[in-house]
Amino acid sequence: MSGTIRSAAFLIQFIFIVRLLNPIYLKTKVIKSCLNPVWNQELTFTVTEPVGVLKLEVFDRDVFKADDEMGHAHVSLRPIFSAARLRRALRLAAGGETKLRRVPPDGENCLVVDSSVSFLDGEIVQDLRLRLCDVESGEIELRLKWLDGPSIATASAA
Repeated sequence: MSGTIRSAAFLIQFIFIVRLLNPIYLKTKVIKSCLNPVWNQELTFTVTEPVGVLKLEVFDRDVFKADDEMGHAHVSLRPIFSAARLRRALRLAAGGETKLRRVPPDGENCLVVDSSVSFLDGEIVQDLRLRLCDVESGEIELRLKWLDGPSIATASAA
């Protein structure tokens, strides 16, 4: 996962948090002294029906006081979930790339540009560029990957 956040500060320590349902959340490692952090981490979580919204939060970690929120974004998990169901219905075989769904920016997500859900080399993936809300500027790039089984998904660096 990577993010670009412009700031005049020099010693910013970013934490990237994936929030599923309160109080369930996953947290990345802290990136120290960087204005353009790259996390390069994979976070795995279980999704249950009804499929909801993935909420992402970026914080400036403070040692002696509460962490400062640097922005947040959200995206619906319904498109990747329905694409996984479509792949099973079509019985697609591994190999190559098949685009299953196009997701435009709208009120259900913070997409900067259209996103595609694809069946790529045997996996359902969705690459996302999300705009951070409530901040002057900033974006998060990530890849969602659907793992077949009891509704498991991962989020990782794009």
